[in-house]
Amino acid sequence: MARGTFGPSAASSSMVPWLALALIILIADQFTKVLIPGYYRLGDSTYVWPFFNIVRAHNTGAAFSFLPAAASGWQRWMFTGIGIVATLFILYLLRTHAGQKLFCFALACILGGAVGNVVDRLLHGYVVDFLQFHWRGWYFPAFNIADMGISIGAACLVLDELLRVRKAR
Repeated sequence: MARGTFGPSAASSSMVPWLALALIILIADQFTKVLIPGYYRLGDSTYVWPFFNIVRAHNTGAAFSFLPAAASGWQRWMFTGIGIVATLFILYLLRTHAGQKLFCFALACILGGAVGNVVDRLLHGYVVDFLQFHWRGWYFPAFNIADMGISIGAACLVLDELLRVRKAR
């Protein structure tokens, strides 16, 4: 069979582990976002450690509550659109760079997180956040598993680029 006519291609089959990782992140994210509203009302908080709380927050903005109160809800559709475009671009990159492990790991983490937050925006109009770190009266904005995936993925993209530049020298 010629590649691309019928059956899986080498590129698409090598995407499977990365898509599986993205799916695991998405499932973990959505599972926790079902639990939190099931046990917490908006604004409820549980002290866990001197630097960490579980809190139910609704984020209508971007990651870590960036642009939370923009006028008339336009950000819901803008961030949903960005998430969909990012998903399509990441799928393309995974297909064309399937052999680059750290790069694809990073993309898979970002993909799982982006899709998790897009699902929330489409279903609720906001993203459910619940992880809150704080220190001496300073509170980092609440976030979720999807945000963690995106942040880990972004850090790994930076690391991948640093390693690539270092190797090129």
